[in-house]
Amino acid sequence: MKEIIKSQRLGEEYIKIEHPTGLTLMLYPMKGYSTAYALFATQCGSIDDRFKTEREEDFVQVPAGIAHFLEHKLFECEDGDAFAKYAKTGASANAYTSFDRTAYLFSCSDNFRETLSILLDFVTKPYFTQQTVEKEQGIIGQEIRMYDDNPDWQVFFNLLGALYQKHPIKVDIAGTVESIAQIDAELLYRCYNTFYNLNNMVLSIAGNFEVETVLELCDEILKPAEKITIDRTPVDEPIEVAQKRVEVQLPVAVNLFQIGLKGISAGATENFKNQILDEILLDILVGESTPLYRRLYDGGLINATFAGEILCGRDYISMIFSGESRDPDAVYAALMAEVERVQREGIDEVTFQRIKKSTYGRYMGMYSRVDAVAGLMVQADFAGIGVYEILDVVSQATREQLENRLRTAYSTDRSALSVVSPKAE
Repeated sequence: MKEIIKSQRLGEEYIKIEHPTGLTLMLYPMKGYSTAYALFATQCGSIDDRFKTEREEDFVQVPAGIAHFLEHKLFECEDGDAFAKYAKTGASANAYTSFDRTAYLFSCSDNFRETLSILLDFVTKPYFTQQTVEKEQGIIGQEIRMYDDNPDWQVFFNLLGALYQKHPIKVDIAGTVESIAQIDAELLYRCYNTFYNLNNMVLSIAGNFEVETVLELCDEILKPAEKITIDRTPVDEPIEVAQKRVEVQLPVAVNLFQIGLKGISAGATENFKNQILDEILLDILVGESTPLYRRLYDGGLINATFAGEILCGRDYISMIFSGESRDPDAVYAALMAEVERVQREGIDEVTFQRIKKSTYGRYMGMYSRVDAVAGLMVQADFAGIGVYEILDVVSQATREQLENRLRTAYSTDRSALSVVSPKAE
């Protein structure tokens, strides 16, 4: 099935195709661009640690870090390393595993057919042996130990451990040295055969390419996948945070901090829409143009590293603020006081309109970048909405809508502070 989706606002269009193999194709040719950017993604991330399909009676509990481990292993093909193949085409390739998805990607200016062929081939032809698994355990084990000493990584996952009591989001995406030691070839194939079913995947391409080339390669390389239903165990996450404050000492020059406001999940589609609204809220609360930001900055409590983001997935959403400070507790207190003030007094209309326009402009700008377009298509499809609906969410946002969201979805009672402080001599 082929669907052409148009945007009158942008004067652009993209093509969504349900391929006979089960794979969803999101194709966005962009005239005048010299590069193509492709993402081959599956809805399999670090939080998918317990699952089954309708073909199996019992759920399987897999070790933490298996999705990340699987990402690494797929590059090792039976006939050589995928990166070595990419090198011959001149493409830039990579992959990543997040909390709720894994994606394999490349960017190229030439040899698009050959490069896409490599991507489709190695992702759909797993090759695991116990010997290669044991070798990878040593490699990833070293990576995990390296992150144990990374202050930015530690302050982030310590915050998640403070915000969440039961949700696997609190566990490092790479797992632990102990958890990956439990991974074997059989478990990898179980995970692969469940989540790398083409009906659970999306191929997203934007930029300089021919649609017919993509269809020809998909017909040639991909094999039809049996449609399956994946059951994931719902997480019974309490609304309360696990703890209000956590601090560790590492060799840093100044305190690092992350502050989190634990939101209320409303499911994949609504969470994605709410993420966009929360980005507007975040800038209203403590964007660079706000009095609070200026007060904290002028008082030496934050510096240029201060930033905010929305951490969002199919069953979690939180606001996170991070930076460096000589007094993280003072920053936390000021931020929570501002949240409570806006909840009481509401949002200034002039501020709302200015930040709404700024957010709209930022998203409009994303449609001019091939990597951003490809990424948005994956995110939107996994969330169950159209790519152009993102602009609708921003343009239709109201001040009253944001005020209601701040009051109902966020509470300073569900907040936490994570600090990495300088290690004593």
